Amino acid sequence: MTLQLLVCGVDEAGRGPLAGPVSAAAVILDERRPIDGLNDSKKLSEKKRDALAPLIKERALAWAVAFADVEEIDRLNILQATLLAMRRAVEALPIRPQQIQVDGLYCPQTGIPSEAIVQGDGKIAAISAASILAKTTRDSWMMQLHEQFPCYGFDRHKGYPTAAHLAALREHGVSAVHRRSFKPVRDVLQAPEQISFF
Repeated sequence: MTLQLLVCGVDEAGRGPLAGPVSAAAVILDERRPIDGLNDSKKLSEKKRDALAPLIKERALAWAVAFADVEEIDRLNILQATLLAMRRAVEALPIRPQQIQVDGLYCPQTGIPSEAIVQGDGKIAAISAASILAKTTRDSWMMQLHEQFPCYGFDRHKGYPTAAHLAALREHGVSAVHRRSFKPVRDVLQAPEQISFF
């Protein structure tokens, strides 16, 4: 019997929103327990993602989800904060992978051999699984933020810059969970009549 090479798929969710953290997931799948229907989370319905997430957690050899918060995003920039969240996810795995495959162009610094794969979330099952966990976990987090800040509609747009979100931002000002380094938020902060919630 050949031993499985422990390859970890890594992906993020939430680089584009104006509010909330960026999340990243790391997943080592078990070759003996395949999961049907894995794909880039953006190509799956919310219902399908929500059905797959517990399956991934149940069948994977190991998985972890981590965040970089709004303060870190504003301090580091969104790319560096994303790589930080990815590194945290890999380091939180209960099993150390032998190789890492990351969706996109950049790899976090983990000391483990790593490969960046453009559109990897649609090509590599472990990256697809990571993409689903990162997305569903962040969406759940944004639903919690909606309870604290209901006027922004985080339950609908999850912090992305929709017309409704931009209108709410202009009307209600900037909350503690908005990314102040992002231009639409910065523009509101610089408008003389706007207020800011802390």
